Amino acid sequence: MDTDLNLGPKRPAEPTPSAADIRYGQIGLMQLRIRTIDTGALLDELTGRMNTAPNFFRRTAVCIDLSDLEKVPEPQEIKAILEAVRRAGMLAVGLAGASGEIEALSNAVNLPILSAFRPASHSVAAVEPVHRVAREPVETESGIAAMIQQQTVRSGQRIYARNRDLVITAGVGAGAEVIADGCVHIYGSLRGRAMAGAHGELNARVFCQEFHAELVSIAGVFRVFETIPATLAGKPVQAWLDGEVLHFAPVGG
Repeated sequence: MDTDLNLGPKRPAEPTPSAADIRYGQIGLMQLRIRTIDTGALLDELTGRMNTAPNFFRRTAVCIDLSDLEKVPEPQEIKAILEAVRRAGMLAVGLAGASGEIEALSNAVNLPILSAFRPASHSVAAVEPVHRVAREPVETESGIAAMIQQQTVRSGQRIYARNRDLVITAGVGAGAEVIADGCVHIYGSLRGRAMAGAHGELNARVFCQEFHAELVSIAGVFRVFETIPATLAGKPVQAWLDGEVLHFAPVGG
């Protein structure tokens, strides 16, 4: 005789988790704006940049910006450019430029068009002392109150303040990223990466109490620090943008 041992009510089946989530996450994607299709010159330039900060640039995802070229490259030319970028150690994940002109290239190399990104200069400016330092924060267009982060931002973490300033009352650890559309204020040690003006705000600034940064960026113009200059190491520092040149100076210096 068969015995039915299922004496209680059946539990409802647990929902099956989705196989994938799609989220907006293009903040922080580096842009490589090229001015020549000479792959030898490109490879030399990129290899030199890699040597200055190998831990930062190696296998970094980049968007190839073609807007500074006199004419749109041919498919074989863009393939050679992508190969030069790969040989330098970076990974191309998209193209930027006038979408109508580069659509054929996008199809030829099977990469998306990411033309919504603001072209970002990769110029590296020398550290220049200044006698007058502006201390007032830059107000974002939205007028939204600053986002306040009270805990230390640890390695691998990313904090993003959309349409406002970001205020961190603790520190930013090595390997961490703090990003704001407005200014970034760090009342502690900056050992990771700080990016202000993430959507093109040229008047944004980065302020920190103790400067040990890996990278500082304003409106796409950035500098990588493998060695912190003695004039900045461990000191209160601010960074600001003047044209395409990124400036650094001790606060109150």
